[in-house]
Amino acid sequence: MSKISVKAFNEIIRTELPWADEVGMVLESIEAGKAVLKLPFKANSLRPGGTIAGPHMMALSDACMYAVVLSLLGEAKLAVTTSFNVNFLRKPGETDLFAEGKIIKLGKRLAISEVSVFSDGNIVSHATGTYSIPPRT
Repeated sequence: MSKISVKAFNEIIRTELPWADEVGMVLESIEAGKAVLKLPFKANSLRPGGTIAGPHMMALSDACMYAVVLSLLGEAKLAVTTSFNVNFLRKPGETDLFAEGKIIKLGKRLAISEVSVFSDGNIVSHATGTYSIPPRT
């Protein structure tokens, strides 16, 4: 069972992640070690060539990693990205993007996760990342 609810994470987006809220990012589902986020399509997310800009997919992936980490820790405001790698696999369509993330390894100080981003059911990017876990007090 997740240590944070969909409602609680969406409230974090609304109040503490203005960059995610501004583009309409929303958590769709969460369970322990897994999360699914949605980024609604907006025309201003396109770059020349008619594809969704990479920074939008990267932001979606990073937010999904944060949700995955919080699903296991609960609210940990200082859990932060320490490493992030992304591969862009194909041009996404002009449609909503969905990020599916999962934990690879959770340690005492680091959490490693991966995220696949989908457009029209096709994978368009794959990211891996490491989050630093703040000490518990």
